[in-house]
Amino acid sequence: MGSGRTAAVIGSGFGGLALAIRLQSAGISTTLYEKRDRPGGRAYVYEDEGFVFDAGPTVITDPASLRELWELSGRNMDDYVTLLPVDPFYQLCWEDGYRFDYVNDQERLDAQISQKSPQDVDGYRRFLEYSNDVYREGYEKLGAVPFLSFWNMVKVAPQLIRLESHRSVYSKVSAFIKDEQLRQAFSFHSLLVGGNPFDTSSIYTLIHALERRGGVWFAKGGTGSLVRGMVRLFEDLGGTVHLSTPVDRVETENGRARAVIAQGKRTAFDMVACNADVVHLYEHLLRDDAHGKGQANALKKKRFSMSLFVIYFGLKGKRPDLKHHMVLFGPRYRELINDIFKADQLADDFSLYLHCPSVTDDTMAPEGDSAYYVLSPVPHLGTADIDWEQEAPRYRDRILDYLEERYIPNLKRDLVTCRTFSPFDFRDELNSHLGSAFSVEPLLTQSAWFRPHNRDSKIENLYLVGAGTHPGAGIPGVVGSAKATAGLMISEADLDIADAS
Repeated sequence: MGSGRTAAVIGSGFGGLALAIRLQSAGISTTLYEKRDRPGGRAYVYEDEGFVFDAGPTVITDPASLRELWELSGRNMDDYVTLLPVDPFYQLCWEDGYRFDYVNDQERLDAQISQKSPQDVDGYRRFLEYSNDVYREGYEKLGAVPFLSFWNMVKVAPQLIRLESHRSVYSKVSAFIKDEQLRQAFSFHSLLVGGNPFDTSSIYTLIHALERRGGVWFAKGGTGSLVRGMVRLFEDLGGTVHLSTPVDRVETENGRARAVIAQGKRTAFDMVACNADVVHLYEHLLRDDAHGKGQANALKKKRFSMSLFVIYFGLKGKRPDLKHHMVLFGPRYRELINDIFKADQLADDFSLYLHCPSVTDDTMAPEGDSAYYVLSPVPHLGTADIDWEQEAPRYRDRILDYLEERYIPNLKRDLVTCRTFSPFDFRDELNSHLGSAFSVEPLLTQSAWFRPHNRDSKIENLYLVGAGTHPGAGIPGVVGSAKATAGLMISEADLDIADAS
């Protein structure tokens, strides 16, 4: 039964979609606005010459958090999307030829660690215990809890102190593991959510436990098929999606959001939630509200995560020796990461994430061929003022040459199609402040209550969802943010109904 309440969700990334599904399931009539011609936000899909390229997230963890979205309405996720297990989770490769298959099988893990550094077998076990502890405290208990007041933070401080959350991911991993390459193997994860392993709170070691507990998965047909499944669920529940409909502004009056203005049309809503970039929300969508200007200025003082340079390419033929997810470490680790987060120019070397989905799913490419994307973390536009119009073709060629030399022989000979996505595209296509790929950097001093809140502090029916709010980036993070935000919005709808009766 409908509540009679209405809500707008601006932006159809995973956070916006998950929120819209939760609201619609609760009987709140929900309209989703999307600027681009397809849903998904960062999880956009490109198609070229019969190849399918997922633009953004490719690692699906904690599938239970996704299944829950279907279960809310008594539906089954398997009727909408098929998840395929990925093994190994990642293959990690170094320039000296060493390779480590990061798998979910304890015996296979122990055997590899033992061969590399026997003293670290016990250390890894202790690290896994620690990671599980952080997972219970940081993810299960707090991942979907909105931190609206400082006192919420103070209440959980004892657990955060006990877990040494003031230490960095790398520092905490190093307390358990001595071998440098294994330290890198178990500390790179924070980069997947935009965090520098040498600065990001050790709370983010929970990603390791998250993967070990729930597995790493790939949606058959690509991450885009998961997006399509979520849109279908939302529409089956009665929700409305407007594509190619950028929101121009949110109209406010007397401390409340009143309406959404899109393509010259004003539509009134009881509640508004934003899955767009947080700075874009306050600086652009709330430009007529004094509170918006103040919040935008405050947010711009925060530290933002790095950007990414991504190359999508399709090849003739298959490459059976490659694994689905590969992390290709360059010659430097700490120094390169320092350059990515702090240097005012592009480093001469790089570390890469290579995604080879055809290994798991041959529907991603024409028969007999293979699809790829390769991603290089790069400084955001506030760190390094690089002209990516000029730099993109050069950087693309440097990366493709490197891949051909070390991992994919005859790459250029077999190249069928190729496109790039640079920090300029993050800025222009996704409205990302400074071209940042993951919004506000996940530092301890920018986490939980210190992140932009799931509900605005002044405009009482304006809500945030996605990477820029609590708990942060990554599919489980933004799906968790949707759970936290939906709880607030549904309770407000119930209060309004109670007030009216």
